[in-house]
Amino acid sequence: APAEESQLHVPDPAPDLHNKRLYLAAFAAVLGNFSFGFALVYPSPVIPVLEAYPVPALALDPHKASWFGSVFTLGAAAGGLSTMVLNDRLGRKLSIMFSAVPSAVGYALMGSAQGVWMLLLGRVLTGFAGGITSASIPVYISEISHPGVRGLLGACPQIMAVLGSLVLYALGLVLDWRWLAVAGEVPVLAMITLLCFMPNSPRFLLSQGKEDEALASLCWLRGKDTDYAQEYEQIKDSMRKRISCAEIKHPFIYKPILISVLMRFLQQLSGVTCVLVYLQSIFKKTSVILVTLVGLIRLFSVAIAAVSMDKAGRKILLFVSGTCSCTDVRGHLSFQDVQGMCRLAAVPCSPPGYAMGWGPITWLLMSEILPLKARGVASGLCVVVSWLTENFGLEVPFLFFAIICAGNFLFTGCCVPETKGRSLEQIESFFRTGRRSFMR
Repeated sequence: APAEESQLHVPDPAPDLHNKRLYLAAFAAVLGNFSFGFALVYPSPVIPVLEAYPVPALALDPHKASWFGSVFTLGAAAGGLSTMVLNDRLGRKLSIMFSAVPSAVGYALMGSAQGVWMLLLGRVLTGFAGGITSASIPVYISEISHPGVRGLLGACPQIMAVLGSLVLYALGLVLDWRWLAVAGEVPVLAMITLLCFMPNSPRFLLSQGKEDEALASLCWLRGKDTDYAQEYEQIKDSMRKRISCAEIKHPFIYKPILISVLMRFLQQLSGVTCVLVYLQSIFKKTSVILVTLVGLIRLFSVAIAAVSMDKAGRKILLFVSGTCSCTDVRGHLSFQDVQGMCRLAAVPCSPPGYAMGWGPITWLLMSEILPLKARGVASGLCVVVSWLTENFGLEVPFLFFAIICAGNFLFTGCCVPETKGRSLEQIESFFRTGRRSFMR
């Protein structure tokens, strides 16, 4: 037993953390999240304009405006479903690159729209691309990251999504709605260009039997002057523990999948997505100041999570986030008729609480705790559940959100493991053996 644990020992991370190539690869990938955040809130400044648009073919009535805002989630669910196949067939990197195709076509349709059907189809396609990136990027980031910075890099997808939304709000003040769609093409093209020069995940390459490519990829990500060979042997050793169909019934397989799916289910029931999509309509005349403020608060909160996640741990931030969420729900129930800033403060899982914990950490934990052999399929399943749940979340009262927030708190304490500083192989061994010594 001691010998088994010694094989899982992680060497001093310091030399591995200074290789700028790792951060470049992460940046190239999370440009997809920037595009996702941009596309998600695209209707926010566009809907008020098109509701009063002089061209009848493009004018939105309340029914069409509702579809324009919400059809994105149907595309995202379909994208997550497709990723259950793409992640393991194409690989993490190529799946992210593939998402650029529907994203670019979707923006082109919206930018050149001559009818509402083109706007809706563009939203579906950008949603489809967002579903792919939601499932592929967290997995790619976790598989290329060193344990010492996986929390920091794992928060980058959420940071970039928030930044994409903030840039959309800012550009919406100066650009026509068609040019906003054109601007959405820029991060897509930058992402696919940079990813052409980035390596694939070493763990995915090993799962395909490409040992030389996996070793070269890990060397590129860690640097030649580091002990990457030892990490390579640890990953290679974990790959020998293959998952058979009969093993799916075992706790070390279904338990992390169940935890990941439930986290996505609980997170999306916060209703934060519908608030972001219709934010400018919600605040009406005060939208310019308040919408920008929402974006800045979210960005600041995610940044706090990014710098503290590898020090404080994942669970403590989830507890803080859950506490803020419960407080925000109580505020909403007490001040339902208050306008302006108080309306923002009363939203359940409002930006500070949500973005500090349940926003970025659920995606990171999903990519950390899922077993390698099931990671591609299971991450797609989590995205499907996530976006289908969001549609349900639009129809429930705020008192229900209060119950969910309390459930989040209990779920974190009872079911979520602390993964700070652990390698993906250690986390998988914890679920496989049930021995907490692997997590110390």
